[in-house]
Amino acid sequence: MEFSRSGAPHLPPENTVSKVMLQVILALIPGILAMVWFFGVGVLIQIALSILFAVLLEWAMLKLRGKPIRPFLSDYSAVVTAILFALCIPPLAPWWISLVGMIAAIVVAKHLYGGLGQNIFNPAMVAYVVVLIAFPLELTRWLAPRGLIDVELLPGLLQSLQTIISGLPANLSWDAITQATPLDLLKDGVEQNQMISEIRQAPVFGNYGGRGWEWIANFFALGGIWLIWRRVISWHIPVAIIASVIMITLPAWLYDPSSNPIPLQHIFSGALVLCAFFIATDPVTGCASRRGKIIFGLGVAILTLTIRLWGGYPDGVAFAVLLMNMFAPLIDRYTRPRAYGKPR
Repeated sequence: MEFSRSGAPHLPPENTVSKVMLQVILALIPGILAMVWFFGVGVLIQIALSILFAVLLEWAMLKLRGKPIRPFLSDYSAVVTAILFALCIPPLAPWWISLVGMIAAIVVAKHLYGGLGQNIFNPAMVAYVVVLIAFPLELTRWLAPRGLIDVELLPGLLQSLQTIISGLPANLSWDAITQATPLDLLKDGVEQNQMISEIRQAPVFGNYGGRGWEWIANFFALGGIWLIWRRVISWHIPVAIIASVIMITLPAWLYDPSSNPIPLQHIFSGALVLCAFFIATDPVTGCASRRGKIIFGLGVAILTLTIRLWGGYPDGVAFAVLLMNMFAPLIDRYTRPRAYGKPR
């Protein structure tokens, strides 16, 4: 009697790409719900648009490359890329922002490099950087968070759809519903030699970071911790990024708190927590070794702070990740663990 046999290791893998991606999507849900609460249903519309464009472009590229359609469409990698990108753009950004972003992510950053597992740059961050550089005005139109805007002025589903499709807010001006982000105000205030205490008088600031952004960061952190518990990601990169930001900014804050924000301001403003748990931990474009992951996270933290303090953009997370993507193979080369039996 013969039994069916397969190649080593003879056991099916515990995780597949689709299972991993589904768990990532589940972990993102708390943060997404928090963003919807503070910034309206436009967040969900942007996610839906980005997923639609990503899946269509993924199908088209697979068709052009002669690859099987169903296995690659069902791995949810394009969906995760779309969601991460949509969370980085303003909720009422015009629909073509999502289209341009997904072309950059799926066509250029992913398939022109050979498809899933072959890309060297994080597709979602490529998409965001492309639209940020090409359409800076549209990327600054963030809604004021709930609590700083009248509930009546917070766009509903139909108003959000109309604004996203037409590019113009329904029956309102952009100035009536949008506001500078905490990182924008912080950067502009420091450049104008204002004291941190003066800058933080603006109502957009919360206890530590940005109003609303603090809760959003906390919910993304909860999802990220769940991924660590599920062993979908390791703790090395998130801990390296967050701990490095705190350790680098703490001495400056202790020395001169009037011109240097508290370290938690950097953590709970912008996309740092989202990056630490969901973007920098991408297994394809990041580092594989444990020491390499810590170095990668340290590099992301240093570059993010450098761009925030001296660069031309308030939040340098996307640029920091892409720059470290370039160094990831080199870092892995010099941090590979010693093979058993080999000398140190």
